[in-house]
Amino acid sequence: MTALNKPVLVVVDHSGGVLTTPSAEVLTLARTLAGDGDVVAVALESPDLPALGRYGATEVAVPELGGQSAEVAAVVAEAVLAVVARSQPAAVLLVSSFAGKEVAARLAVALGSGAIVDATGVQVADDGSLAVTKVVLQGSWDTTCTVRRGLPVIAVKPTSVDAVAVDAAEPAVVAVPVELSEVARAVRVVSRTEHPRGGRAPLAEAKAVVVGGRGVEGDFGLVEELADEIGAAVGATRVATDEGWIDHAAQIGQTGVTIAPRLYIGVGVSGAIHHTAGMQAAETIIAVNNDPEAPIFEMADLGIVGDLGDVLPQALDELRRLRG
Repeated sequence: MTALNKPVLVVVDHSGGVLTTPSAEVLTLARTLAGDGDVVAVALESPDLPALGRYGATEVAVPELGGQSAEVAAVVAEAVLAVVARSQPAAVLLVSSFAGKEVAARLAVALGSGAIVDATGVQVADDGSLAVTKVVLQGSWDTTCTVRRGLPVIAVKPTSVDAVAVDAAEPAVVAVPVELSEVARAVRVVSRTEHPRGGRAPLAEAKAVVVGGRGVEGDFGLVEELADEIGAAVGATRVATDEGWIDHAAQIGQTGVTIAPRLYIGVGVSGAIHHTAGMQAAETIIAVNNDPEAPIFEMADLGIVGDLGDVLPQALDELRRLRG
């Protein structure tokens, strides 16, 4: 594959001092794009240097924020801009989370360039530009986009790339001074509450997701049992969360979390567009619904018409039999 052979800058995220899996995925992608060029990781908190080195960072830039919170998008964007000025990269990559998308937009405006979010793949074209793939229009179109002016800013969907470690030395750390504007300093974080995750993978990062809809009629027992059996996260439609059957943090769709898992299993999910807009990038879609006319069957790779109370116990029994 053609490579840039120039530095690629990656804005990385940490959770509890540990590099997140989506950031490891983006670093892996950056490594393939950079070729002989450096992969510069921008760490806004104490960096997980061993992990950053394993996934390809050759240098870690740590912006000096002067006590300002790295949870404020304006602060992050201006910190990244300071690293851009120092490193002169060929592209900036981020994780396509809510925060990542906001930072990407601010960077593009400040740089006079373009931002592409929810990317599912990036390659270097023959002319040296970046060809970015993403799924649009409820999963019905695969598109290829490119930034035609300025420095490309690309936010990559979690699970779009496999994180692959390499044998590498621990990267050097460079402190980068940042002169924050009054706009960035105007916002102050006064409190922070993290939603409990339990033992399952975060919804947006999971490679497999089991989703319950109206058809579960308030009982997520079988949905959660199936999810635990295959190591999946648990999601829900807006109806299920509005009814109070499960926490709103589990909602997938236009007003919830956007996911791109390798496997999506919808149980009692009708397939309304406000939900499917949030899971359209799933690689394999399995639907279980007792209504043969449910719209979700139009996009499913495997559709099972039947009562979830009959189908899921059979599936669980077979999975356990195969596991021995």
